[in-house]
Amino acid sequence: MAAKKVLIVYAHQSAGSFSAAAKDAAVKALTAQDCTVEVSDLYAMKFKATATAEDITGEVKNADHFRYAEETKLAWEEGKLCADITEEQRKLTQADLVIFQFPMYWFTVPAIMKGWIDRVLTLGYAYSQEKRYSQGVFKDKKAMLSFTTGSPESMFSANGINGDMNVTLWPLQNGILHYCGFQVLAPQIFWAPSYIPHEARSTMLEGWCQRLQGLLGEKPLSFTPLDCFDEEGYQLKPEVCEKHATKEYGLTVGIHLGKALPPNSQMKAGV
Repeated sequence: MAAKKVLIVYAHQSAGSFSAAAKDAAVKALTAQDCTVEVSDLYAMKFKATATAEDITGEVKNADHFRYAEETKLAWEEGKLCADITEEQRKLTQADLVIFQFPMYWFTVPAIMKGWIDRVLTLGYAYSQEKRYSQGVFKDKKAMLSFTTGSPESMFSANGINGDMNVTLWPLQNGILHYCGFQVLAPQIFWAPSYIPHEARSTMLEGWCQRLQGLLGEKPLSFTPLDCFDEEGYQLKPEVCEKHATKEYGLTVGIHLGKALPPNSQMKAGV
């Protein structure tokens, strides 16, 4: 296998955290496989999380009604995005695999990582009306979430008080990663490491290290291809609906056709 380039977008304040240990394990394991690994340590970088006009060098097109997506698209085309965005886009352009390593905050990524997503994945560069989902800009790249939770796995079950983790993951994995075209690998979830014994945390890390040995060859999660939808209202084509009319489960978590959700479709490949 040819040497790959990996970008780890990392968000934790403490070098002594489990998230830091998971990040370090990935760097070590992937480097040992002759990968080139870059880490964007967002807190250490003091990465700006807010999407504002300051992200553009020089004059904006419409200061009276500033629209971030349109203005940054123009700035990207004209080479006028600010230096920190340009640098992160350079890393992302070169990467074959992107790993987002973070502690889950309020059922999603920390604000500083959401800021990276908002500011780096600009219109034109990362997506467009024509290039999204299965036809997206990054369709030849892989991406995945690797994160810790504050609650045990049982609380994120279909019967648990936090609800099904597959539902929680849908906006992140479908609405951000797959939207930009990424082949999304199954997430690496470290369930409530703060509440388990040291030995159990070590076992978690060992499991991650083992997975990292074959990570680059993993098959991605399944999403409904763009050509299953019509081009006017982006509704499922009648023949697709007919094909699945007698199926027990919906297509995906979000495109469920009013049926039961396909089990673990956002957590395991091949489901």
